[in-house]
Amino acid sequence: MRRIAKVAGLVLASMVLIQGVFAGGGKQQSGGLTIEEGTLTVGMEIGYPPMEYYDADGKTPIGFDVSLAKALAEKMGLKVKFVDTAWDGIFAGVDTGKYDAIMSSVTINEARLAAHNFSKPYVGNALAIVLLKNGKAKVKDPSELAGLGVAYQEETTSDFYMADLAAKGLQFTPYEYDKVMYCFDELKLGRVDAIVTDLLVAVDYVAPADSPFEIVWQAPPDETFGVCLKKGNDALTAEIDKALDALFADGTMLKISKEIFGGVDMVSAARK
Repeated sequence: MRRIAKVAGLVLASMVLIQGVFAGGGKQQSGGLTIEEGTLTVGMEIGYPPMEYYDADGKTPIGFDVSLAKALAEKMGLKVKFVDTAWDGIFAGVDTGKYDAIMSSVTINEARLAAHNFSKPYVGNALAIVLLKNGKAKVKDPSELAGLGVAYQEETTSDFYMADLAAKGLQFTPYEYDKVMYCFDELKLGRVDAIVTDLLVAVDYVAPADSPFEIVWQAPPDETFGVCLKKGNDALTAEIDKALDALFADGTMLKISKEIFGGVDMVSAARK
């Protein structure tokens, strides 16, 4: 796809270490599995609500992946630390040991499985198209994006999907942003016509009663997210899988899902 407009974020995400709360009173038992003894260090792009973003104070990470990381650390008897990093460098960070794992809405696919270790899946997802309510654009499916300005986050499943549509002949004006929140800002301001994004994200933006947005199309669920680790880090991968299994078994995963997604179960399908 020829990238007509690539819009950088107003502020590049810096590598900021944020000390997480001690996740429970369990005995620390990393056993040399983690970079920092007694701590699970997690890389994420903290700008992707409702999965990972900053609270109103601009300092405290919140969201689904944040809650899950804390719960995982608790099961493993560890503290948790978050490393905020830009998406375009997030995989290089785990490869070079800046953090133990990535928990940042990472889709499990063949290319990533070839380059990295992954945990078992923990949430299901699909793509969605978002428009302004009562806006000029009238779209019912992806084919009707022709001739429109379409926003999406670069180097994500949405980017790859739109590139594939372009390769198949769909003509539209792409607007690529380094954070998904900028897509919604631009749609609200009328600078783009539509957004293609994860359903998980779209649901969060349309949920408020006064939301100016609406979901007009969603694909069948066809992808899952997992915890991403450095290739060959099998021991830590196994420990994370054990902790994930326990969180599914004791109902914690469903509880987190309903808290973040307004009562909706977005996790159970990932294990079917």
